[in-house]
Amino acid sequence: MSPRPKKPRSCGCRLKGRAFKPTGIPMTEISRIVLYRDELEAFKLCDLDGFTQEEAGRKMGVSRGTVQRLLALARKKTAEALAECKALVFEETICQQEE
Repeated sequence: MSPRPKKPRSCGCRLKGRAFKPTGIPMTEISRIVLYRDELEAFKLCDLDGFTQEEAGRKMGVSRGTVQRLLALARKKTAEALAECKALVFEETICQQEE
């Protein structure tokens, strides 16, 4: 049985680059961690903009539980990248661009 398809999410974060990495280390010599756009959006809404998970879920068009899962993944990936000098590589997901 295949997993249920991902529900499109409303994402306002515009990716302004392809990666965020420590300075002084060439990208070819650094480990990479993929951070998906919906994870970045949940991270931004809750930790930067101060929305509750429920409010962020309404804004993104997903459940609070989905926001909680995305937020946990984003925090873990960001902490790992910062603590272990790895690059965060941004990848697109099924997001509808907010106008």
